[in-house]
Amino acid sequence: MNVQADGTVFSGDVYADLEKRYPGDSWDSSDTNAYGCVNQLYQLKKKNRGLKVILSIGGYNWSGNFPAAASSDATRKVFALSAIAFMKDWGFDGIDIDWEYPSDEKEAMNLTYLLQVLRQELDVYAAQHAKGHHFLLTIAAPANPAHISKLNIKNIASTVDYINLMAYDYAGSWDNITGYAANIGSSATNPSAIRFATETALKAYVSGGAKASQIVLGMPVYGRSFEQTQGIGMPYSGTGQGSWEAGVWDYKVLPKSGAEVFCDYDVQGCYSLDVEAKELISYDTAPMVYSKVNWLKRNGLAGSVFWEASADRKDEQSLIANSYHALASTDDTVNQIEYPDSKFDNIRRGPSK
Repeated sequence: MNVQADGTVFSGDVYADLEKRYPGDSWDSSDTNAYGCVNQLYQLKKKNRGLKVILSIGGYNWSGNFPAAASSDATRKVFALSAIAFMKDWGFDGIDIDWEYPSDEKEAMNLTYLLQVLRQELDVYAAQHAKGHHFLLTIAAPANPAHISKLNIKNIASTVDYINLMAYDYAGSWDNITGYAANIGSSATNPSAIRFATETALKAYVSGGAKASQIVLGMPVYGRSFEQTQGIGMPYSGTGQGSWEAGVWDYKVLPKSGAEVFCDYDVQGCYSLDVEAKELISYDTAPMVYSKVNWLKRNGLAGSVFWEASADRKDEQSLIANSYHALASTDDTVNQIEYPDSKFDNIRRGPSK
């Protein structure tokens, strides 16, 4: 979801969200049903009452209007009410804020105020229309210490349910040497390969006032590539092609033919290296995800989150499936499927259809 400068939230792809027809959908243009992803997700929710679907607003490419949208009481109110309107119309279970990133302490405080208004309005809606159901409020949170230092972690943690830690993109085309893209720890033997460390970010959030049990470990379902290099922590030239953009490869096509995979379980990071092609790709393997989930369990974290599912494999090497099995349990609290004031007939009818 995107947001305008006045705080109005809007769909970034109406066709995919609401209009695309799937097998079994009606082609009657006169009805007032939701189709597209919205209907597909709602049907899944009815079949799996433990499944919660959250409306995510922002992201790296859609964060430009957050500073204006969060800057005043009036724009924050518009934001909250328009976001909740989508949530109830689409039959979702909460709201996620992905502001990348507040540039200073003033913007960071406005993020806190925005979250507080959202929490208040979510509770108002729940009291009026959902029998007091608790709708989720989460944020996508940075792992870079420079961004973390600007946040009012204590106030954020007291407002949101979960903090989804974006523990990836630690190395990439913006660097001069290759590095691990999503490592947990640091390295005494090859410090050049380490830009950031997830364990450092976790300590910053907990010392700032968040509970470890609120923090969700983010993991990438893609790899970042480096060309003309001899190995990890070494110079490179160029990033090559990618699945969707230069230098970024879907996990499902990795490792590439001719490459050998190397994993360091001390830092908890992996990469593939094609010595002949001189190409290195930093990414998480299925065993590494299993190891990371064991780490998050030992440290009392809430669970795992991935960016993003379409890049995963569908076999025993699936990252998301391995995370699920390693966790051994999921949040099975009941979702919300009754939205009596949704503007869409099939959502408003709820479990009856």
